[in-house]
Amino acid sequence: MHPVLAAVANPRRRTLRIVVTPEHEATLGARLEVLAQAHPIGSASPEVMPREALERLLPRGAVHQGVAAMVDALDEPDIDDICRATENQHDARVIVLDQVTDPHNVGAVIRSAAAFGVAAVVVQDRNAPPATGTMAKAASGALERVPLVQVVNIARALDRLKQAGYWCVGLDAVATLAINESDLTGKVALVLGSEGEGLRRLTRERCDAMVRIPIAKGVESLNISNAAAVALYELARRS
Repeated sequence: MHPVLAAVANPRRRTLRIVVTPEHEATLGARLEVLAQAHPIGSASPEVMPREALERLLPRGAVHQGVAAMVDALDEPDIDDICRATENQHDARVIVLDQVTDPHNVGAVIRSAAAFGVAAVVVQDRNAPPATGTMAKAASGALERVPLVQVVNIARALDRLKQAGYWCVGLDAVATLAINESDLTGKVALVLGSEGEGLRRLTRERCDAMVRIPIAKGVESLNISNAAAVALYELARRS
């Protein structure tokens, strides 16, 4: 429900089709109609159809709440756009994901990014999932608020962020320095790797510092979306 409403309300997103089941039409139909009519570039009006018909439109196993939308992709900003947009923000935050391939994890990270006012989430175009309904559902509407920036090369993207004044901080479970003991003032690009392999060598070498989240002994690591949320809270606490 949340990603559909957020997508339909987004003035930068064109909605091609909205479908809703009869049992949800009473609670959502009028709201969707108002959003569609108010949209600056036009939006489809909601269609009512049985649940079985709706489910035939969706990927096998897709979980829904009686509503779905077909939407155009958003315009994709590049890393230079983000650097320009945050030029005068002394405490801007960016998340960089290195080979995180699970759309649920990426969506959950985007949701945390929205909660903490992050300027963008950066991923590599070859090793990241597309912004599908699965990711949008995990992001719970945040995909409409936080730009998802796809880059060809993560290492070069970090170099560009450094040129723009960002301090690049990598998360690593075995780092010597704890995140709560590090200097995280100013612009920060928080760099997270895949849960299995972590950060790649070139990505690690581009980081200005490596930090860890202090957790109990015997626990290897946190899920990447949980680690992102904890780290973002620590960054917010310092600002």
